[in-house]
Amino acid sequence: MAEFEQIGPDLSPKRTVSDKLRRIVKTFTTKEGLVGDYDYAYLFTPNLPFLKIQRHSAPFFGLDDKIPLLLAMLLGLQHALAMLAGVITPPIILGGTAGANLSGDTANYLVSTSLIMSGILSAIQVTRFHILKTPYYIGTGLISVVGTSFSIITIATGALSQMYSTGYCPVDSHGNHLPCPQGYGAILGTSSLCALLEIGLSFTSINILKRIFPPLVTGPTVTLIGVSLIAVGLEDWAGGSGTCSVNPAARALCPSASAPHALPWGSAEFIGLGFLVFLSIILCERFGSPIMQSCSVVIGLLVGCIVAAACGYFDRSGIDAAPAASFVWVQTFPLKVYAPLILPFLALYVVLMMEAIGDITATCDVSRLDVEGDMFDSRIRGGVLADGLNSLLAGLCTITPMSTFAQNNGVIALTKCANRRAGYCACFFLIVMGIFSKFAAALVAIPSSVLGGMTTFLFSSVAVSGLRIIATVRFTRRNRFILTASFAVGMGATLVPDWFSYVFTYTGDNKGLIGLINAIELVMSTGFVVAGFIALILNLLLDEDLEDVPAIELEERQGADDQRDLDGISREDGLSENRGHDLESDAERSKETSDKIV
Repeated sequence: MAEFEQIGPDLSPKRTVSDKLRRIVKTFTTKEGLVGDYDYAYLFTPNLPFLKIQRHSAPFFGLDDKIPLLLAMLLGLQHALAMLAGVITPPIILGGTAGANLSGDTANYLVSTSLIMSGILSAIQVTRFHILKTPYYIGTGLISVVGTSFSIITIATGALSQMYSTGYCPVDSHGNHLPCPQGYGAILGTSSLCALLEIGLSFTSINILKRIFPPLVTGPTVTLIGVSLIAVGLEDWAGGSGTCSVNPAARALCPSASAPHALPWGSAEFIGLGFLVFLSIILCERFGSPIMQSCSVVIGLLVGCIVAAACGYFDRSGIDAAPAASFVWVQTFPLKVYAPLILPFLALYVVLMMEAIGDITATCDVSRLDVEGDMFDSRIRGGVLADGLNSLLAGLCTITPMSTFAQNNGVIALTKCANRRAGYCACFFLIVMGIFSKFAAALVAIPSSVLGGMTTFLFSSVAVSGLRIIATVRFTRRNRFILTASFAVGMGATLVPDWFSYVFTYTGDNKGLIGLINAIELVMSTGFVVAGFIALILNLLLDEDLEDVPAIELEERQGADDQRDLDGISREDGLSENRGHDLESDAERSKETSDKIV
């Protein structure tokens, strides 16, 4: 059983039903409730070099501040658009030629369901439920939106390639990959089982988790996730991933010989189309208005789609055949546990948990909330628990694991709106986008080169996030050694994923042994898993170099001294301010006394 949490102290008097109805009517019938006095031009004014703009600071809207309905809807749409590209990318890749080669209608269904589940599961994070008779919560109570995790792509594509090579997934007489819904179902079943790890870890002390999985461990892992994904994005940029780019020397037509505008892989037209998307993203960042900057990836995708449609790259057959509406479980997959995936998925959920902790911390910071204390720890625990439950529910609803998105923190910082109503509006727009399956079919029909120009930028941002985590690490001799060792094998496995494929030569009938060998090969070919394990083990085994200990202690002591100095300055400022108030009060009392005497 769970109940809604009251965010912050409720100091207002209890409202009756009539008061609530009057407040709702006021919201929808008055200018204050509908529009307010917000400067909407601030969101839409571009930053053009010849246009002189008087920039000013927008007002800040806290978690439960009153916010006009139009502004909540507008900012909610902005949040939905900011995460749209990230939500649709994994199902498109995993359902396409680089993944399970699913049919067009199945791929449309996956995109629709990904949008719907993203909206539903984000609402769980935004609402924050209290588990009755326990100190635990589900959710953060912040605008902590969730979407399909990028991290699953590397593991899932590697596992599907292994399934095709071992006969788990079917191939035709020429070796071409056929649709493999049972392979996709195995990914869903295994991910749902392994999500129990993150759910269990959410009840562990946050300090213990940070001690076992510090930035020294998670930084290289996240970086290599982004590096491995960039390869997929760049293949799409050149025309398509999967079978289309297996043998570029053969100059196979992409995305297929029957496509409306089929060209050889790596053609200049494909490269130019992807570059147009990339350039549009850069121009939005330089000259766009605040709302364009936070939605620059979607705008770049839209520009590429317009040019691609004008040049005849789009295939309308999937859009015309798509139904008017869709929802969860319109199509299903056989849920199974694929043993070789268990170990990589367990490592994946540790990474997702640490990403969630970092993203929730950043959300608290941009929402102007405390990033320490009991309330902060409660939000972290609730967010990690919801992250694990969301991934479990996503698997049961035919979608790969969900994770907390970080890009929406930029929207909060840019618009200065941390209000939960905007978060609920974002959930509403995501669900509506998913229900109208024609919209999902249009997304699936986007040419690979257009999608590649966008995903390459997104995947690169993942790698940069890992570098940002590494930047928080002190570069002592020990830490440099751990980073070097983890990157050595992890980066090597990312660049040469088949390096471990010929170690085992067993060809017998022992299915248990074959499953173990496949699991080891899958782990050793997944660079970020190898790097994570090496960094974790070395971090626990190696002690800090004695030569670095004094420097670290001096740095910590200097930081503490600086903090005490700042506290002392603050206290002196407070005392001076109080003295000023006292002098003003004395002057006022003297004036009152003089007036009375007169």
